[in-house]
Amino acid sequence: MTPQRKTQLETFSVCGISLFLLLAAWLRWLPLDLTEALGFATGAICVWLVTKENLWNWPIGLANNVFFAILFWKARLYADFGLQGVYFILGIYGWWKWLHGGADRSAIRVTRTTRAEWIGCGGFIVLGTWGLRELLMMANGSAPFLDSLTTALCLAAQFLLGRKKLENWFLWIAADLIYVPLYLSKQLPLTAILYAGFLLLCVIGWNRWRKEMAA
Repeated sequence: MTPQRKTQLETFSVCGISLFLLLAAWLRWLPLDLTEALGFATGAICVWLVTKENLWNWPIGLANNVFFAILFWKARLYADFGLQGVYFILGIYGWWKWLHGGADRSAIRVTRTTRAEWIGCGGFIVLGTWGLRELLMMANGSAPFLDSLTTALCLAAQFLLGRKKLENWFLWIAADLIYVPLYLSKQLPLTAILYAGFLLLCVIGWNRWRKEMAA
C-alpha cells in the first residue's frame, strides 16, 4: 500500500467512524450519550492529527477537553475532570511551542527526552499520584488510585508532547492500558473503545515520530 493510499484509508476510518457515532447519538440509533460521542470524535481526530504532527490537533484537542470534562463530572471521576482543565492550559502552551519553540522562534522538531526531563516527570508521577489519591479519597472519588495514577501519567505525557519529545507516546500508552478497563467498569463503553483506539494510534505515532527524528 502506498503512503498516500494509507493516509486516505486512515482519514476515511477515523472521520467516518466519528461521524457515524455522532449521527447515531444525535438520532438515537444507538444508546449513546451525545457528550460521550463528541468526546470520542474530537479525541480520535485529535490523536490521529498528533501522529501526523498536524497543528490542527491543538484546537480540536481543546474542544475535546470541554466534552470530556462534562462527561467525567457526571461519572464522578474528579481527577479526570480536573485534568481536562490542565490539558486546556497545556494545549495552549503546546500549540504555541510547536509553532515558535524552535531555534529563532521557528517550529520545533521531534527530539529525545533528556535525563533531567525523565527525572522531573518520574518525580511528578510518584508525588502527583500520592497527593491526588489523598484528595480523591476525601472527595469520595470512585477510583482514587487509578484515577490519580492516570492523571499524573497524562499530565507528564502532555508536557512531553508539548515539547515534541518522542517518549511522550510511552506515557500515553501506559495510561491507556489503565483507562480501558477503568472506563468499562464505570459503564463508559464508548470511551473505553476510544482509548483502545488511542493505544493503536499511539503505536502509529511513535513509529512515525521515530522515523521523522531519524530522518
